[in-house]
Amino acid sequence: MTTILETPDTLESALSVRQVLGLERVLAGEPEVVAGAGHLDRPVRWVHVAEAADVGVMLSGGEMVLTTGVLLAGDEGKQAEYIQSLYRAEAAAVVLGLGRAFPAPPDVMRRAAERCGLPMVVLHRPFPFAELTEEVQSRLVRRKFAAVSLSESVRTALTALITAGAPLQSLLDEVASHSACPVVVTNLAHRVLATAGERPAVDDVLRDWERIARQAGGNEGDGWIRAELGGRGERWGQIVLCGHRGDIAAGRLLADRAAEALVLHRMLGGGSAHTWEEQSAQSLLTDLVSGVVPARQLLPRARAAGLPVNRRTFVPLVVRDADPTQLDRVLRMLGLPGLVAELADGATAVLLSLARDQDAEALAAHFAARLRTASGQARTVVAAAGPRTGWDDVPTALREAQHVADAVADSSAALDLPAVVRLKDVHLRGLIRLLRDDPHVQAFAERELDGLLCAPGEDLLSVLRTYLATGRNKSRTAQLHHVSRPALYRRLEAIQARLGVDLDDFEQAASVHIALLAHDAQQG
Repeated sequence: MTTILETPDTLESALSVRQVLGLERVLAGEPEVVAGAGHLDRPVRWVHVAEAADVGVMLSGGEMVLTTGVLLAGDEGKQAEYIQSLYRAEAAAVVLGLGRAFPAPPDVMRRAAERCGLPMVVLHRPFPFAELTEEVQSRLVRRKFAAVSLSESVRTALTALITAGAPLQSLLDEVASHSACPVVVTNLAHRVLATAGERPAVDDVLRDWERIARQAGGNEGDGWIRAELGGRGERWGQIVLCGHRGDIAAGRLLADRAAEALVLHRMLGGGSAHTWEEQSAQSLLTDLVSGVVPARQLLPRARAAGLPVNRRTFVPLVVRDADPTQLDRVLRMLGLPGLVAELADGATAVLLSLARDQDAEALAAHFAARLRTASGQARTVVAAAGPRTGWDDVPTALREAQHVADAVADSSAALDLPAVVRLKDVHLRGLIRLLRDDPHVQAFAERELDGLLCAPGEDLLSVLRTYLATGRNKSRTAQLHHVSRPALYRRLEAIQARLGVDLDDFEQAASVHIALLAHDAQQG
């Protein structure tokens, strides 16, 4: 009797009955499956030679049992009991070597095995069981050693990344490199929080994510291997290897190691499921704004992130100097589906997805009003682009909203702007901001303002900015700068002298105003 090698469940790696029967040494014995042909994918954890009728007491499950039947010949009761004993012990299969005891497959054993669903194989040529035992067991040992090596390799790599403070994406990229398949992290509602792997393969998985995640996701036989994320009795997500083509046990081990690392990453301050959701939205909206990835290719990611995309109206908004968490809270409070993501330079983008019959402009205004109330900032300005009904138009609309927000950021506090600012509301300032990188515009600004820019006089530049922004209102300018009218007149005279212009002349004042707007846009 051979001794069963005990291995932790997470490290078990087995051959299937079908794989064992395909080994060259087994094929030399001319194997024939006479029962249980539909169960050949059962894992074989070990090989065991046994002749006694009560063989089950020596097994612990998953063994392929080899026998010549020498102690069973002539006793149909023992033959039936032998199969029943294997079935109760959850053996993987039984292999009977034909010879003097049984020149042909015994009907009693064959019928009993078929009823139990136990694969029964006969060998038509004499075969030394010791060779098969040695072959299978050496392969199993090698596979178990490979599993241990994989486990340690993955654990070491992920631990090093966590210790170095790497972001979530780096951990997932490492897992994807080991699994060679798309890796997806979701919350309990199947909303995708993060992904890794080859982009085309990931997009294929995400294209109809909710359906395939619920239907195919539980079938490890198709390479969909899950591991739960959570701790302290609370589940908050899962990691899924999507279409893992390697050994199932190795895939399960890899998923478990990845889950351990993600939980540790979260515990050490790497974020929660909610912050991972924010990172997913940020990545998506950043790619949309940049235009580097075509919008059509980003559609699966948007759908998997929980954004409704079919027959919708999209409203891009950009808010400056706002707390993304507060924006998200207002969205949830109003029950508006959308994504919130912090962009560069203190801007936060919000992409609303509304039903076609909803009033997009009214809802945007309602959102802005509730945001002011929640933040306590009466002057919080929300920049918006016009509603879009086509997903391909969303990147342009987001850039338009960002442009409007930038133009508003350059505005003077004296400007009277609506709650939701659109392109038509930023007028000349918006045009100048669009043209700020044009060399001709830059040269014009430098030339017009040279007298103030080349000599110390930041206070004079500030006075000029306020004077022009208030429509050349001297009383208002003096009030805003806390100076007397005579003092303001002296400063305006100094400005005119340095620039060589007459600010009472509309055309000259307009030229200086445009130059100042261009200068501020370039500096901002």
